[in-house]
Amino acid sequence: MTMIDTVQRALVIAPHPDDEVLGCGGTIARLVALGRHVEVAIATRGREPQFDAGQVEQVQAEARRAHALLGVTRTHFLDFPAAELDRIPRAELNRGIAELVAQCRPDALFVPFAHDLHFDHGLIFEAAMVAARPVGAQYPARILAYETVSETNWAAPYLTPAFQPNLFIDISDHLDHKIEAFGCFASQVRPFPNERSPETLRALAQVRGSCVSKRAAEAFVMIREVS
Repeated sequence: MTMIDTVQRALVIAPHPDDEVLGCGGTIARLVALGRHVEVAIATRGREPQFDAGQVEQVQAEARRAHALLGVTRTHFLDFPAAELDRIPRAELNRGIAELVAQCRPDALFVPFAHDLHFDHGLIFEAAMVAARPVGAQYPARILAYETVSETNWAAPYLTPAFQPNLFIDISDHLDHKIEAFGCFASQVRPFPNERSPETLRALAQVRGSCVSKRAAEAFVMIREVS
């Protein structure tokens, strides 16, 4: 039995729409195929004047379509301000994420990598760790950090800790499903060789898979597991 076989309720927290598909799309599809309960939370929402209202509505609609395609049970939009999380009191952000985790009761929590280039990712990671503290009767038994192309790999080498995966989830049978879900984000998809392209996602999954003799995989850092 592998780790993923033990997951019954999963919560994926994404700082922005499409991060969840980029980092966990194949894993979400595999969990759903196993009949497991999967919820996704989009932590932030773009606000005017920095973000056009029409574009914000479009990307949220794209996220709903992608999640429906993957079979996500429920999508949460928390509406914290995108690219302005550093202006939100930490107590307020922590409380919002903690309420979400308490409501969803996941046994597996998927979060962005702490040292991604975008500061929203790091702040969401820290708030999730506060929410998932192993106290009381209910808390996530496992916490995994995923990688996001154009964020995880753009941090400065040697100045910040690198993403060094120690857990790989086989998505050989679900890679096409992940690529199709990413295609729902018409406003975010870019032509190759841009990293946010279907070709890049497929290549990364194949590289991660080859590390463990699989045709395709998603890579994670296992932050904590209680068994």
